[in-house]
Amino acid sequence: MVQSNGAELTEHEAELYDRQIRLWGLDSQKRLRSARILISGMNGLGAEIAKNIILAGVKSVTLLDDRKVTEEDYCSQFLAPQSSLGSNRAEASLARAQNLNPMVELKTDTEPLDLKDDAYFKEFDVVCLIGAPTAQHLRVDTICREANVKFFATDVWGMYGFCFADLQKHEFAEDVATYVKVLKSHEKPKPETVSTTVKCTLEFPSYQCLVDFDFRDASYARQLKRNGPALPVQRVLQKFRDQEQRDPAYGKREEDLKKLLQLRDTLAPEIIPNHSFDHVFAQISPVAAIVGGVVAHEIIKVVSQKERPHRNVFLFNPETCCGFVDLIGA
Repeated sequence: MVQSNGAELTEHEAELYDRQIRLWGLDSQKRLRSARILISGMNGLGAEIAKNIILAGVKSVTLLDDRKVTEEDYCSQFLAPQSSLGSNRAEASLARAQNLNPMVELKTDTEPLDLKDDAYFKEFDVVCLIGAPTAQHLRVDTICREANVKFFATDVWGMYGFCFADLQKHEFAEDVATYVKVLKSHEKPKPETVSTTVKCTLEFPSYQCLVDFDFRDASYARQLKRNGPALPVQRVLQKFRDQEQRDPAYGKREEDLKKLLQLRDTLAPEIIPNHSFDHVFAQISPVAAIVGGVVAHEIIKVVSQKERPHRNVFLFNPETCCGFVDLIGA
């Protein structure tokens, strides 16, 4: 079994998290109760992740964001009230987030992500970046790998969703079901399910492997045909962010569509159809809820060391309304 860290739950905590303890066990809940999580980027996706993590009962959550609440946040950011327009997104989200679970310690940080030094990220067990440029993904992931901190990078552009996980060397407990025949006297053999808990280990590649991955290679053609161009679309949208220092904006729809198609022709010619960029503006609330639920569940699995995590990229394709997991760079 994966070792517990020795944290104890109070009687009130045991009562509050009773259903979760029944689901994944007391040791896993103890690990959750001692986990320190950083969520950088409090847009609609960040709000969904924060909600689920806070309700799960971790020790502390830090909300890092230097941006202001805008009208675009009304689409999906439910933690920041509309009356907070123009105020800092992290601070505007604090009150509603704290009401979700008063037993979780919440903090806000309004400094820019790129001003944080290495020591800052080493204070956490899990770091989750939302809306960050590629340079920050690479920098923070390198820091996390050196400090054995679990790293997630995730985003939603309109109806496209994406999540990357770098868990380095991750150990977890998994229940494996086997079927056996039970022999009883004067009866026919009956199959029964026997569940056994086993300890497993997985190795995860760095974010650099995702950046270097060539989806135009012939070896990836079958995945593109089966799952669609979600990964190439993510690459184009991330490149747009890096170049423009922002995401596609509905107010500049025609201008931004031209830029996206130009990037498409450079990065993924003849792979992504024109209509794929019709719905990449703002964050659509249902997609933020789906991707946020998946990311939060992955963080909970990683912290609790219970169940096999996704390895290592999750993508949501709006054309099929389905998400899928791809192993990239390993």
